[in-house]
Amino acid sequence: MDRIENLSDYVKVAVLADPQVMDRTSLHLPPKSLGLEIAEFYTDLFMRRAILASVLPFQPDVILFLGDNFDGGPILSDEEWQESLSRFRHIFNLNMLERSTNTQVYYLAGNHDVGYEAFHSRMPEVIKRYEKEFRSRNYQFTVGKVDFIAIDAQTLDGNSQGKLTSATWDFVRNISKDVSLTPRVLLSHIPLYRPDRTYCGPHRSSPIINQKVSRTNQNQEILYQNYITEKSSQYLLDMLRPVLILSGHDHDQCSVTHLSKHGQVREHTLGTISWQQGNLYPSFMLLSASNIAFHNVSSTDDAILTHLCFLPVQTYIYIWYLFQFGLTLLVLLLWPANGIGISRHFSGIMGYIRGLSTPNFFRHSEKEKNEDENCEYEMVWDAEGSMHLIKKALKAPTKISSEKASMERGNAVIRPTARKQTSQEMDASVSVNVQVGLDAMAKLPPRTNKSTTKMVIRRLVRTLRSLMVIAAVNIPLYMMLLFKDWIDK
Repeated sequence: MDRIENLSDYVKVAVLADPQVMDRTSLHLPPKSLGLEIAEFYTDLFMRRAILASVLPFQPDVILFLGDNFDGGPILSDEEWQESLSRFRHIFNLNMLERSTNTQVYYLAGNHDVGYEAFHSRMPEVIKRYEKEFRSRNYQFTVGKVDFIAIDAQTLDGNSQGKLTSATWDFVRNISKDVSLTPRVLLSHIPLYRPDRTYCGPHRSSPIINQKVSRTNQNQEILYQNYITEKSSQYLLDMLRPVLILSGHDHDQCSVTHLSKHGQVREHTLGTISWQQGNLYPSFMLLSASNIAFHNVSSTDDAILTHLCFLPVQTYIYIWYLFQFGLTLLVLLLWPANGIGISRHFSGIMGYIRGLSTPNFFRHSEKEKNEDENCEYEMVWDAEGSMHLIKKALKAPTKISSEKASMERGNAVIRPTARKQTSQEMDASVSVNVQVGLDAMAKLPPRTNKSTTKMVIRRLVRTLRSLMVIAAVNIPLYMMLLFKDWIDK
């Protein structure tokens, strides 16, 4: 796509594969059950947003569906099929495109639309129902100067005597008689044959699927196949001489190169556009078909340009929603009852730091700490016989002999006795205080589970109220966004 210099030289084509509109056959859920209805709605909504927000803004001239428009198409009743058809047309805005634009829409038949050969022989009305709505299953159309050849791949490997198989091969032979040099693109819902474990390129996210063909025991009618058989694939390459092959069916990306007698041919197998079909990375393709005639088929590298476009990974988005919801619940349940009070705590911390940084703080605390340790009390009697307690600082410890003790008239010094009495009073006071504290604690009522239950109930009520406020704000906005994308435009 980067090689385009003049937009008028190309016609824009959007290619979509395997939408498989969900129905009662999609999940193991009862029809019309709530779970199935929710799954259908969000799957439809994703594809509708994809077409409105990602595909149509490119203003494609052609939209091409590579098959499997429905999920249980062959086994749905006429009423159920019409319901799925109505949803399909609404999802991809087909009514508006047909009414107000010049966009051309083309469809391929897929195995989920018409089934395989074994189903055709038992319920031929399924083919008639499909062709009435989507026209022929084998046809050719031209975009710019490029021919597109659509075939019903489900019938290629059937019984050669069968009516549907014969009709498909007759169509291929008639196309092969045209020897014009116009570049051709082969459109097949089922990919062409590739050897087992063939590398599919860097865009594939799921394991490689190998060839598998299931047939009935009675007349070898095809029940299922992953790829067209090797023999049929080689016939298509040699007879139609395509320069490019587009296919679906695999639900994941795969780019391989086939070898025919006319040279190498590139095949792009597109992944599904739905997020519910086993591929985490839905996608679509933008294709540019040249408006310039090429006179040499071997030099048509620039005749068809392709670019793969990926859509949002919806599964991861929903997982992120659930994570945020769980985180919100935890915050609401564990949030402190009185709030955090960041400003109050910050002010207290800053005041404490300022107090630590003041020199007077250290001197004051040291003074209070050493005030009682560096003093003693003396009992002194005066001449009238009155006793006084005098607080004096302790002197440095020295060795004093008992012979040097001085006695003065009218005074008495009884230092050891005063110290002992003071320490005894302090011990008694401490013991009394401890005993009173123990008695008070003994009298306190034990904490019961009743207060814990009340706290839990208060937190749950507060969480419920907060959720109601959040829902009251977000749900109306969410519903507006949902239906804005869902209504017809």
